[in-house]
Amino acid sequence: MKGKIMVVDDEESLVRLITYNLNKEGFNTIAAYDGDEALNLIIQENPDLIILDLMLPGKDGLEICRELRSQKIRTPIIMLTARDDEIDKVLGLEMGADDYVTKPFSIRELNARVKAVLRRNIETSEDDKQSKDLVIGSFTIKPEQYEIYHDGKLLELTLKEYELLEILLKNRGRVLKRDYLLQVLWDYAEVVNTRVLDVHISKLRDKIEEDSKEPRYIKTIRGLGYKFEESSHV
Repeated sequence: MKGKIMVVDDEESLVRLITYNLNKEGFNTIAAYDGDEALNLIIQENPDLIILDLMLPGKDGLEICRELRSQKIRTPIIMLTARDDEIDKVLGLEMGADDYVTKPFSIRELNARVKAVLRRNIETSEDDKQSKDLVIGSFTIKPEQYEIYHDGKLLELTLKEYELLEILLKNRGRVLKRDYLLQVLWDYAEVVNTRVLDVHISKLRDKIEEDSKEPRYIKTIRGLGYKFEESSHV
């Protein structure tokens, strides 16, 4: 499962520490110290995973994440930040980050996160290779393109929105608990609280529901989680 990892942070000593330990684990590493350099290297080097600091000279981590996802570049991203603020976590994950680590952190924890995100990404890629377009009611999932269509129209989704809607669609009619969704979509349920999930559900409703306050598709099951159903209009 070894691969190439890019570390992006303006603290040179931290970059040296992270790359040294990743190299010991058998990974190849590339370093960048500002946002503009990072973007150029990501395109050139095509890393298997990016460890990305939120606060950077030039383009910050959120801008980089947003730009990559808008270009359909799905490279897994673990975001780093010195700030333990919920809004930062929500924004980072909303922009398409796969995981989130708050400084200071232990190298052992970071290595574990790297391996977990890479493992999940490999499993998802293998599933996608074997998948064909899946039609569920008025929705069509195209796994190889990471696209979902509703009534024939392409939905503009972030990576996490895509993954969340996909898992809801594939489990249509089943109640999916909050803890389960957090664990499946973000690997470590303790990294984020249910507010992150609620934000993503709200944004999905804005994109697929005629009235997000009276949702037809994504139902809230009080005290449990969410369920996707395609009920008819009254």
